[in-house]
Amino acid sequence: AVAGMILDYRAFDTLGESHVLFTALLVVTIMLRLDSRNQRREYEDYYQVRFERYYPTEKDPVMRLTGVVHGCLILLFGVYILVNGHLGPGGGFSGGAIIGAGLILYAIAFGFGRLERLLNLRTFRVICLVALCFYSVSKCYSFFCGANGLHTIFSPGTPGRILSAGLILPLNVAVGIVVACTMYGLYSIFQRGRI
Repeated sequence: AVAGMILDYRAFDTLGESHVLFTALLVVTIMLRLDSRNQRREYEDYYQVRFERYYPTEKDPVMRLTGVVHGCLILLFGVYILVNGHLGPGGGFSGGAIIGAGLILYAIAFGFGRLERLLNLRTFRVICLVALCFYSVSKCYSFFCGANGLHTIFSPGTPGRILSAGLILPLNVAVGIVVACTMYGLYSIFQRGRI
């Protein structure tokens, strides 16, 4: 019953929420974008002065240990909530928010340099675009088949099994990716002025 409710009714609401969240991040990115080199240099000088006023958390051994231990636990718990969302409380938004918090903690503990190798602006855009397009196409497909009584290639799944939820698990993963990337992206923009 929970899986049917999520796939048939809540998925359209989640589709809209995901697009609104991604659009909000794009608007913030566009508004904070700097074009000329002089403006960019002044902006980077301002942030350098701003960072010199604060304690550098990425050099603190306690913060680094906290980032490793708690960051791994938070990311693991976020993945559990994300993957287990069709069987109980959780799902894409809550799991993605927890994963985003883990990424933010990792950035606080180790700085943005390590995460930038994995999640830079280009990667961020591609991941979010692919996840949103997959969600949109999958949901439109399931709606078209369900509304017209057509046979679908996805099975409804077996109750109680994690990897047998049909489209719900991939939809939850897509939403979780968008939410996690957006949370980390907003933090990165407001902390240092860019993703």
